Amino acid sequence: FTYAEPDIALEKRPEIDRWILSLLNSLIKNVDESFATFDMTKAGRMIQDFVTEDLSNWYVRLNRKRFWGGGMTDDKLSAYQTLYTCLEKVAQLTAPIAPFYADKMFRDLNSVTGHNVTSVHTANYPVCDASAIDTNLESRMELAQKVSSMVLALRRKASLKVRQPLQKIQIPILDAEMELQLEGVKKLILSEVNVKELEYLRETAGIISKKVKADFKKLGKKLGKNMKAVAASLSALSQEQIQEFEKNGNIDINVDNDTIVNILSSEVEITSEDIPGRLVANEGKITVALDINLTQSLIDEGYARELINRIQNMRKDAGFDVTDKITVEIEAPAAIEGALTNFKDYICSQTLTQSLVPGALSGDNITETDIDDNVKAKIRITKI
Repeated sequence: FTYAEPDIALEKRPEIDRWILSLLNSLIKNVDESFATFDMTKAGRMIQDFVTEDLSNWYVRLNRKRFWGGGMTDDKLSAYQTLYTCLEKVAQLTAPIAPFYADKMFRDLNSVTGHNVTSVHTANYPVCDASAIDTNLESRMELAQKVSSMVLALRRKASLKVRQPLQKIQIPILDAEMELQLEGVKKLILSEVNVKELEYLRETAGIISKKVKADFKKLGKKLGKNMKAVAASLSALSQEQIQEFEKNGNIDINVDNDTIVNILSSEVEITSEDIPGRLVANEGKITVALDINLTQSLIDEGYARELINRIQNMRKDAGFDVTDKITVEIEAPAAIEGALTNFKDYICSQTLTQSLVPGALSGDNITETDIDDNVKAKIRITKI
């Protein structure tokens, strides 16, 4: 990639490219405003959050296959142009507070493309392109990031590796807008957390149990002598009342016949309880229930993904090219026989394996590897 090709029009780029470019232009606007008021710390933190959380942890990671793909297709070109633009603008934004590092990055980029002047300190400062900002897209992707983070946290809680597929996520829907946003990022979420289904819940009774606890620090001054009575009423709310509370963002509590106080959802803590077979997380208006029941088919697929990972690492260690086709011989315990039988084609397609041969192994170039706790396999790969 040398940036010799014309820019792909914004409207022709994939949604995830348009999202990161929207965030980039929002960042340019906000950083410029912070510098104008001499708030260097705020500007630096906004740049840091963009690079770490959005550009690195989300955009680059989710698009690895696009960067690695063979041939400079329009899709791959869009990914490279988008990433290049983000890095170049970040260098320019960072120049006033990290001058040497920013200039190093800017010069390294420019040495590949000859796309700009020789130094970041003689380049024009970035200007926000308001037409590239799509607040709805930013909000939708933020929801995807938040739901994914909550599900991954539940996986860690249950000690379930991300390579182990799970069957279902359930999310209570508070309004039509929330469902519309989730539907727009549904595939991305499921892929990110390795779950097969996303179910929208409109009635949560019997499925998800929630409790409301008053925040005494926030409500004490507001309620005074009524604090104790309101706290008791909040803790006694039914599941239907809690659902309405979350949906509306506030609730009226009748303290006595003459006194009604309005409580905001930001003034309480709403928590969810785990139920058999499901782990539940709650953050603001978002609640996620993760089905952690494992069928034999899911277990077999999980082992297949672990085998793919080990074979790919062996390919890399052996110095094979990404296009080299291989033969795989494997001596495996009974626990992963189902993975080899039922997911053979999947394993082969992901590792460019032409022949997958199970059976006892002897001789040289054999790698013994852990597939899971107390589950080991012996593998030998040969380039064809």
